[in-house]
Amino acid sequence: MKVKKNDEVLILSGKDAGKTAKVLAVLPKDNKIVVEGVNVQKKTKKARSAQEVSSIIDKPGPIDASNAMVVCPVCGKATRVAHKEVDGKKVRVCKKCGAVLDAVKVAKETKKTTKTATAKTPAKRKTKKAEEKPAEEN
Repeated sequence: MKVKKNDEVLILSGKDAGKTAKVLAVLPKDNKIVVEGVNVQKKTKKARSAQEVSSIIDKPGPIDASNAMVVCPVCGKATRVAHKEVDGKKVRVCKKCGAVLDAVKVAKETKKTTKTATAKTPAKRKTKKAEEKPAEEN
């Protein structure tokens, strides 16, 4: 699927056509997505005890993934999705401006590498302190 959770999408068809909203869930086996405020369905909730109150809940229902188009965060236009390999990773790319749509994934990987680098530096400091102490005793 070309649409992922937390993507901004434009709805192409149906009663909510033209709306832009965030993807809440992806159901790849059924090729469906759940979008915030789109295909809203009413669901009744029955009170299970005397203290609870019965209510009607508005819940977004799934729509077919082909009825939504990803909106590029850089250029702000609805676009088709291309795939490229960047730094050995397959990422989604905007067809119109060429911006990487999976920027969050790339940012997380860079944070992991900086965390491992910072984790190594305190260990080096400990070894330096250990080397300095015997020199002071002489």
